[in-house]
Amino acid sequence: MSYVSYVFRSYFGVSAEEAERLMLQVHNTGKAVVATGNREAMERHVEAMHGYGLWATLAKADS
Repeated sequence: MSYVSYVFRSYFGVSAEEAERLMLQVHNTGKAVVATGNREAMERHVEAMHGYGLWATLAKADS
């Protein structure tokens, strides 16, 4: 769990508190929105998370 928080802090640049909140959300519900943006940027983020050994997907945001 600390590794996931570390990845969120180092890659996405979120605060320790936000990284912990996101990690707990993933741990408790199985998912969390950690980034939003255009498709190309989100695909890069997904590939980066896979590079860290984390499971990540992208989905179109609800309008």
